Amino acid sequence: MTQPIRHAVLLPSTLSDEEVVERVLAGDTSQFEILMRRYNQRLFRVARSILADDAEAEDVMQDAYVRAYRELAGFRGEARFATWLTRIAVHEALARVRKGRRLVPLSPSLDGGGPPEPRTSAHSPEREAENRELQAVLQEAVEALPDSLRTVFCLREIEGLTSEQIADAVGISVENVRVRLHRAKAALRQKLDDRIGREMRRFYLFDGARCDRVVDGVFARLEIECAY
Repeated sequence: MTQPIRHAVLLPSTLSDEEVVERVLAGDTSQFEILMRRYNQRLFRVARSILADDAEAEDVMQDAYVRAYRELAGFRGEARFATWLTRIAVHEALARVRKGRRLVPLSPSLDGGGPPEPRTSAHSPEREAENRELQAVLQEAVEALPDSLRTVFCLREIEGLTSEQIADAVGISVENVRVRLHRAKAALRQKLDDRIGREMRRFYLFDGARCDRVVDGVFARLEIECAY
């Protein structure tokens, strides 16, 4: 396919991926935008679960889309288009890892790096500090996993792919996916078991601002009662 991609006049969302692919292959290359917008979030989450920063994840997305567009004529439909595209993104991301780029720690949220959650009254500085501590423990545990285990774990727990989808994307058997996932969780469990006691004791220290707040509140109430 050598035709340039033009900005799309988006078709109804009821069109299946395969129908959009057929239209692109028939010459309406602008409709490739539908596929990109449909899978931007998934590809970002996949790339972000493997690579170290948002910018590289976006680069991988672009590389994956370009490669998919170039190879679209070779898409035979043996797998779902979403799986085929995800596999391309995984391969692009892993290629960057093999070139020595740093792997990402586990994201604290499952939306794969979306904008920070707005602060509300429920998010006290103490609770945010506790969350950061827990995040640090999880990051360290995930980063300590071997590369093969980390990739499977991130694709499963962050992106939510099934064992079959991971197997197709990474190029291993479903049984191997399950074995790696089991080993990853076992390794994480051991790591967290070693540290969680120490961290939780620190989380539940009742000091600082919380202690001051309770003391002040008690004295305020006592002053009111003594006034009567």
